[in-house]
Amino acid sequence: MNILIVNGSPTGKNSITLCTLRYIKKHFPDHNYKVLHVGQQIRKMENDKDFWMRPLKAADLVIFSYPVYTFLVPSQLHRFVELMKESGIDFSEKYATQVSTSLHFYDITAHNFIEENLNDMGFKIIRGLSADMEDLLHEKGQKEALGFFDNVLWNIKEGFSRDLPKTIKPGKLKKCNSLAEPLKLKAGASDKSKRIVIVADFSNSSDNRLENMCVRLKSRLPYETEIVDIGKFPFTGGCLGCFNCAADGKCIYKDGFDTFLREHIQSADATVYAYTIKDHSMGYRFKMFDDRQFCNGHRTVTMGKPVGYLVDGCLDAEENLRLLMEARAQVGGNPLSGIATNQYNPDKEIDKLAATLFYDVEKGYLPPKNFYGVGGMKIFRDLIWQMQGLMREDHKFYKKHKFYDFP
Repeated sequence: MNILIVNGSPTGKNSITLCTLRYIKKHFPDHNYKVLHVGQQIRKMENDKDFWMRPLKAADLVIFSYPVYTFLVPSQLHRFVELMKESGIDFSEKYATQVSTSLHFYDITAHNFIEENLNDMGFKIIRGLSADMEDLLHEKGQKEALGFFDNVLWNIKEGFSRDLPKTIKPGKLKKCNSLAEPLKLKAGASDKSKRIVIVADFSNSSDNRLENMCVRLKSRLPYETEIVDIGKFPFTGGCLGCFNCAADGKCIYKDGFDTFLREHIQSADATVYAYTIKDHSMGYRFKMFDDRQFCNGHRTVTMGKPVGYLVDGCLDAEENLRLLMEARAQVGGNPLSGIATNQYNPDKEIDKLAATLFYDVEKGYLPPKNFYGVGGMKIFRDLIWQMQGLMREDHKFYKKHKFYDFP
């Protein structure tokens, strides 16, 4: 077969995940392998589509290889998925699978994201391999990698592929009324200076639907509320996974995002994220925004502060995306004040979100964590303890907040 490995790691040839595919290649040499380093060369992919379309068309099997970044794939691979979907290539006779490396921190949401988009493109999907970063150093991990690929070949030989659940067909979205009087909410005398920030990406919005939702929420709150369009921020690029920030929290990029994040967004008393659903996610731009927050390492610096969401799109059809939003709030220690969509009654849902945000800010309400939060933080706790020499800022933060709660 012609096998194309789509390497989504920004570290290119030095990718730990790619080592697993190299190991597989050594043990299954009777195939033609080609690697596209889309994570490291995404600008080239955008500017020279023939460079990647030719090997994609020639491939019998496409393997997506990537490290898990903030619940999903790296933003560079996210962008490449967009390019694939825009290419018009017929993938209906091609097979696809995936290999990821992580500490199994929400690898499920990353794998679901890839499968949902492969399904959109018509690929025949085979379940992927989710490996630990050090699996290849041990006999058990090596055996699992070879067993995975043998299973992939067997599925192709038998003509088998995964049948994903049928998605709900989106109905017509409603437009909200942005002209609204403030709700009858009275902040305490000492709380007049509190501030809410609405972080939005308007690049995928049509008919000003998302803009109207943001304006309505802003008008209904009694606090100073600012709308920040991340589509206008001059990002130099997505997270490189270089760990330059691990010791002191400073990003290797010089575009000022780390300072902007800390002083302008994380300083707010509550945050609302506003986006249009695209490719079963918040969109490529938001993924870059999320990945670049690794300048904070694994520190839950906004814990206790409420978060909410304004969603333009059919969220009923996006179970994985809904799980992701709840899990992010749980792991971050943030009360999830609500998710307002424009599927049914956006005015009512936005007003409910405004009232709940107000309550959570005034009362400082923080419900106990469920499995999403408890399980996620146990993984981070053990990681930082083991890597405290490298992740010094994380280690200080975890000690200060007594996150090291193991015996």
